[in-house]
Parts: sequence; C-alpha cells; structure tokens
Amino acid sequence: MHNLIVGYIILMSDGLTLDEQLCFPLYAASRAMTAVYRPKLEQLGLTYPQYLVMLALWEHDVRSVGELGRALELDSGTLSPLLKRLEATGFVERRRAAEDERRVDIVLTEHGRSLRAEACRIPAEMAEIAGLSVDEITALRGLLRKLTDSLTEK
Repeated sequence: MHNLIVGYIILMSDGLTLDEQLCFPLYAASRAMTAVYRPKLEQLGLTYPQYLVMLALWEHDVRSVGELGRALELDSGTLSPLLKRLEATGFVERRRAAEDERRVDIVLTEHGRSLRAEACRIPAEMAEIAGLSVDEITALRGLLRKLTDSLTEK
C-alpha cells in the first residue's frame, strides 16, 4: 500500500507543493491550536507548555522529573526551565525523593491543585471551537499518536 501511495504522488507531481505535504497542515494546525489556547491559558497564568506539565501533574500529584520528561516527550533541558517557572508561580515544588536523593520529584502545591478546577472548562471549549465531533476527535488523536509513534521509531 505504501509503495502505491508513493507511486501515485510521483505520477501526479514531484510532491513539492504545500498542498501535497503532510507536515504543513500539521504545522498550521498546531500554530492555530496554540493561538486559541493562549488567551484561555493566560487567564490561568500558564503558557501552553506549562499547561501540558500541569495536565501531567493533575493526573499524578507527584512525578519525578524523569517521569514528566517521558510523559511529555521533553528532554531535561526543555523541561527544567518550565518547572522553574511553575515553581516561581507557586504551582509546584521540587523535592528530593526520600528513598533516592538523586531523584527530584515535582509536587503540586495546593495552589497548583486548585488551578485544576479552573482549567476543567478548557477541553470542552476547545472541542467546540475545533468543530469536530467526539468520534472525529478520537479518530484524529489516534492517527496523530500513530504518526508520532512511526516517526519516533526511525
């Protein structure tokens, strides 16, 4: 099937137009999505990357820096500044793990936990703005995960 698709693209053109790219609509959709999130998150005092960290922590109150990095697919050089800013705003605290002093745990503060109630409205608002059905959102999320898995295996 893959060869058939590649062959079709070659027959139709050289594949070098914006309309024929997969990367461009993903890039444009990502930028548009982040732009719509921005004012909603500003009301919470968060940037989009900080929101992703908070989502991971709302799932599990305490996570090590390494666990957060794996969950968010971020390296420590990208994650550390995010965590420092979240700590400065009082949403999280860094703590050395009692059982292993080499491990740093990120712990939600009461302020960070309370922010979850304010953020609960965002997913429904974003789904409405996206104009997709629940089934379409589920299918798209699955396709994007499949794409990400395929690309990260290379």
